[in-house]
Amino acid sequence: MADAMIQAEGLVKIYKTKETEVLALQGLDLRVEEGELTALIGNSGSGKSTFLNMIGGLDKPSAGSLLVSGRNLFTLSERELVTYKRDTVGFVWQNNARNLLPYLSVLDNIMLPMGFSGGRKKRERALELLERVGLSSKRRSLMNTLSGGEQQRVAIAIALANKPKLLLADEPTGSVDARTADSIFRIFTELNQEGQTILIVTHDVALSKKVRRVVAIRDGKISSERILRERYADRLKESDVSWRLEDTQEEYAVLDKAGRVQIPEEMLRELHLADGRVKLDMEEGRVIISPP
Repeated sequence: MADAMIQAEGLVKIYKTKETEVLALQGLDLRVEEGELTALIGNSGSGKSTFLNMIGGLDKPSAGSLLVSGRNLFTLSERELVTYKRDTVGFVWQNNARNLLPYLSVLDNIMLPMGFSGGRKKRERALELLERVGLSSKRRSLMNTLSGGEQQRVAIAIALANKPKLLLADEPTGSVDARTADSIFRIFTELNQEGQTILIVTHDVALSKKVRRVVAIRDGKISSERILRERYADRLKESDVSWRLEDTQEEYAVLDKAGRVQIPEEMLRELHLADGRVKLDMEEGRVIISPP
């Protein structure tokens, strides 16, 4: 099997304080192929931001392995990790102040991650990216004169400056209106159609329902995946689709390597279990779960 862009196996992360330990990831497994556009969803505290920070080279697990573009992130030296963060991943933060310097122009902000050599090529690349995100006319503007949506589009251009193999986006539409969110998602889909691998963490229901593959994290593990239904795959640009209301995806529970499945809480409530035991039966190729 060819190398995936992301291959996570058995990731465990424990945060320790003097008083307590927090188990952020509990044996997370995930494979993302090169060229995929994948969304990661989950409640606050589910572990999705911890996982994103690991992929970005900002955090390390307590146990497990993580390969990105064939490189084992947890055996890299500090020098190799700096190169990885510069060349392999681009990061778009929800708080775009982490991407942007307000006292520089838009063009200078985009050129900054490219280093100190190749001035003409840097400028050409920055102008090309500004064209891509629809902000060519703003190249001389200072960042604090732009709207929130324009700043987020500049942040995307900055994340793409060094042609990363993997683009990571943490709540990229979390602080913009619906129209701006649509334009940001359109940039992501166009990039993906050109071969860019993208992983998005989002709470945006409309955005997540447009993505071909949505991975849900619950209690530090992958609990389910949703796949875009065939009939919606070619309708992403249509304005008559109610992306928040329509059932655009098929949901699947994820079976882990130990044969475990997380049962959704609403289904467990329907079983009215007095303890943690359930009865399993096979019936016409189906597994039936019922109370004892």
